[in-house]
Amino acid sequence: MVSRKFKFKHSPIKMAPKLFSGNLMETPTFELKEIKKKDRGTDIILHIDKDSKEFLEENRISGILNKYCKFLPVDIEFGTKTESIDDPKGKKDKDGNVEKISIDVPNIINNPSPAWIKKPADLELDDYKSFYSELYPFTEEPLFHIHLNVDYPFNLTGILYFPKLKNQIELQKNKIQLYSNQVFITDSVENIVPEFLTLLHGVIDSPDIPLNVSRSYLQSDSNVRKISNHITKKVADKLSGMFKKDRKDFESKWDDINVFIQYGILTDEKFHEKAKPFSLLKNAKDEYFTLEEYKEKVKAAQTDKNDKLVFLYSHDKEEHHSLIESAHKKGYDVLIMDGPLLPIIFQKQNKI
Repeated sequence: MVSRKFKFKHSPIKMAPKLFSGNLMETPTFELKEIKKKDRGTDIILHIDKDSKEFLEENRISGILNKYCKFLPVDIEFGTKTESIDDPKGKKDKDGNVEKISIDVPNIINNPSPAWIKKPADLELDDYKSFYSELYPFTEEPLFHIHLNVDYPFNLTGILYFPKLKNQIELQKNKIQLYSNQVFITDSVENIVPEFLTLLHGVIDSPDIPLNVSRSYLQSDSNVRKISNHITKKVADKLSGMFKKDRKDFESKWDDINVFIQYGILTDEKFHEKAKPFSLLKNAKDEYFTLEEYKEKVKAAQTDKNDKLVFLYSHDKEEHHSLIESAHKKGYDVLIMDGPLLPIIFQKQNKI
């Protein structure tokens, strides 16, 4: 069987790093030779200069493959690995069990069929949790997820996860991975999705997002705007549905997701409008209210002589325990504003 063997003529000092980083080579000149092979396929041989010998190290190659090829739609074989199987000859040990033998098998380092390309109906909750662990090993389980699957008027698939933020805004950013037809592009998606959505974790995959262009171009691209608006709507719809379906469960998650929602309210007007019905306040008695519910609750006891509502609040329930108890004895209610954003929201809306 005849195949082709590629041998690049490039200066290896420049070629190897550029090729491994996923960028196109500046002058793709190469030499073609016909060779005899037992199997079908093409060999691409790269010659590495001494100054770039790090690219011959197994850990270095493995890291690059894991980052850029982890979900390619074809199997990526990186050497072999040893597995134990039952002896095909059926030999048994003294206890009557079939003996094990060790064999070398291809080491496939990628998952060509990741969860996000499958239909939601074909996945169970454990499948989503397993995929999250594949993306972020040794991390705490997410609270819940959203499966994206759109083919018109743009193509978009993906799975977004809500992590437990615990008021750590900066530490949680840049955890969304952008792919194009399962090829990794970047984990910096702030120019593609609204800023508050960068707090989510997961994957988005779209061949309709232009690559390697300026920030201003991305912001003006119609497909990027449509994708951004769609993701915002899906997130708001998910939260709204959870609130309506099981408010108690939603309240149990509030302390872990309130920073995300409040960040969205401050930075995205469209999300702000959608979030009003499910944005909650928490008082010192660990009770939860929407803003309108809370106004109704306190208006009898906390309306001043100018007919304006007065909200009492504390940033630390333990530190201000005696003051809170004193307010309760007088029939007043006290809000807990222990997050970094809620006071700003109240100030912005002139509620305090």
